[in-house]
Amino acid sequence: MLKVNEIFKSIQGESSYAGMPCTFIRLAGCNLRCTYCDTNYAYYHGRELSDEDIIAKVEEYGARYVEFTGGEPLLQEETPPLIKTLLDKDYNVLIETNGSICVGCLDKRITIIMDIKTPKSGMSERMNFQNIDFLKNTDEIKFVLMDESDYVWAKDVIKKHNLTDKFNNILMSPAYGSLKPKDLATWILRDNLPIRLQLQIHKYIWSQQEDEGI
Repeated sequence: MLKVNEIFKSIQGESSYAGMPCTFIRLAGCNLRCTYCDTNYAYYHGRELSDEDIIAKVEEYGARYVEFTGGEPLLQEETPPLIKTLLDKDYNVLIETNGSICVGCLDKRITIIMDIKTPKSGMSERMNFQNIDFLKNTDEIKFVLMDESDYVWAKDVIKKHNLTDKFNNILMSPAYGSLKPKDLATWILRDNLPIRLQLQIHKYIWSQQEDEGI
């Protein structure tokens, strides 16, 4: 059983998979409290669902991409086995994780999108940088930035851990409503930083209206 906040189908709004139809499994509970969090409704609220119930919903929606998100999906020890089951059923499975919990338990076939929390998130000291050693070059690193000091900090992390040589996709995203995309684009172009600027396109498509969940 997993405590699930919602299951819904939408357009993938982030990562290198942006624009793809995707079924999202949002699990309840999070061990961090980021200042810019836009899913704090998932901190506590959810209902217990069996693997069979979740898989039935995924099959009903029909999308070949499935993303586990939260909250923090790795707080629940039942998450990795369900991921394996979906991978065995030939779904393309992604997980978005906050970088504070070890990802070594995950099936190597999954795509991990690991968020590295910046100082303005208030959670940068909670990061487990040893997770980088568990990631594949096809996994993705994400930074959500609130201002230029966050950007400078993220650049230093990228350089210190040699991330651009280790991963195909390093993502930087402006915190929605806090940092203008134009400003972030200007800094990236100024520094010729070889990373991908990403916007949360689902928020622009639906203007922050929530998709109907389960």
